[in-house]
Amino acid sequence: MPIRAPGALPKRELYFVLSALMLGMLLAALNATIVSTALPTIVNDLHGANHLSWVVVAYLLAQTVSTPLWGKLGDLYGRKIFFIAAIVIFLVGSMLCGFATNMMMLILFRALQGLGGGLMVGAQAVITDVVPPRERGKYSGRRVRSGGGLGPLLGGFIVEYWSWRCIFFVNVPFGIVALVVTASALPNAGERKQHVIDYAGIVVLTLASSALILFTSLGGSSFAWMSPQSIALLVGGVVLTVAFVMIERRSREPVLPPSLFANRVFSSASAIGFVVGFAMFGAMTFLPLYFQDVHGASPTNSGLRLLPMMVGLFSASIIVGQLVVRGWRYRAFPIAGTAVMTIGIGLLGTIGVTTSTLITGIYMLILGVGIGLVMQILITAVQNAVNPADVGAATAGSTFFRSIGGSFGTAVFGAIYTNELPRQLAASVKSSGFTGVLPTASQWTPSELRTLPATAIYVITHLISSSISHIYLLAIPVGVVALLLSLTLPEVKLRTSLHPVADEVPMSIADPVP
Repeated sequence: MPIRAPGALPKRELYFVLSALMLGMLLAALNATIVSTALPTIVNDLHGANHLSWVVVAYLLAQTVSTPLWGKLGDLYGRKIFFIAAIVIFLVGSMLCGFATNMMMLILFRALQGLGGGLMVGAQAVITDVVPPRERGKYSGRRVRSGGGLGPLLGGFIVEYWSWRCIFFVNVPFGIVALVVTASALPNAGERKQHVIDYAGIVVLTLASSALILFTSLGGSSFAWMSPQSIALLVGGVVLTVAFVMIERRSREPVLPPSLFANRVFSSASAIGFVVGFAMFGAMTFLPLYFQDVHGASPTNSGLRLLPMMVGLFSASIIVGQLVVRGWRYRAFPIAGTAVMTIGIGLLGTIGVTTSTLITGIYMLILGVGIGLVMQILITAVQNAVNPADVGAATAGSTFFRSIGGSFGTAVFGAIYTNELPRQLAASVKSSGFTGVLPTASQWTPSELRTLPATAIYVITHLISSSISHIYLLAIPVGVVALLLSLTLPEVKLRTSLHPVADEVPMSIADPVP
């Protein structure tokens, strides 16, 4: 029997539904930031500094390839059951991460945790069913206030006073509450229809994304860029991408409908999200490493030092959401945001061993404000510009490109860092006049560094800081590309109702009205 139309929820029931969604997004927002401050401690305990970036890449890769599937299944069969399934998968992966005894186990379990990526996509898609586009900014603001900003500080506190394993176990109580509230609060799907799942598209998309991300991750580190293995991954990724496009054009229920790419808002927002994700995730991965290895900060102190960026990011997101609710046009925010983000990245390219915490905090605040001005508005713009029947696929598609950009960014910057170390090592040893034997890179962890002679510490800290600053300098062109892409985002009037009506902008997925 069909359920009541999404927009007909009474106010009290609406807030109960939104509370369930916020709990799910809280899990995803916490996980996106809580692990960063624990990475140096994790690699010290599991002896895997060379695989540091893979702890992040594995999660992002699994999240990326599963995101379009979650969105499409929600469109076809109803969002509630898949939102609950995503919570369960995420919790199982979190608990297994807490029990990992080596880096390979942790990386595999982080991948399983990433398969629960339907948390964010599912929640964002359900919000479109109950909240008009112009009102969505304030609800997204609630999520970011409650989750992401707390992550680095909470992660550092847990690692310092308990164990890094507890940062994964802390998801369990939140997840149980989210399951209970979601099961009771979210409405069930309406009448069931027969659908055809695009299995071929799902498999080929997964293989194509994995091949390309593995190429950027392993190229130049595990394999030479022009080695047969690297070339095979690159060629395989490109061929599979072409095959995916051909499959989607013939599929009855494509996981990423080709018609979405005819929508200028979706295409532009996806491109911007890809490049911003590339810069954002790549930049955030190495800041805790800089604070703990170079400045000798504790995990808790490292989390505190990340707060300026989180405050800037989430404050800007909340302000943008509120301004859009009040009728401001959204196109200016991504343009300003990508410009500010590029400035922040450039400033972080100047950090070194002697850079003060205050100066670094100001640079991170600028970067956070830039990212916050961009990320909040892209999903809202996409959801507003597509056919309501494709909201789940469009939301998942936009998130997919941002996630794959983050995976590429983390992998590429991780490979650059790994390749930069030998070059910087030779320069640091020569400039310092050090004649002793330095420990291997896998032993460059906070606890190990404190046991070394002062001269060795000087060499290694300068090496790490110069390698990290070099990564930010290389990220500046990425920010410039994001700025140029933001100029292509069309301005489409935000609807004040859940579905297009006569007195508002007519919605056409092929030709959004400027």
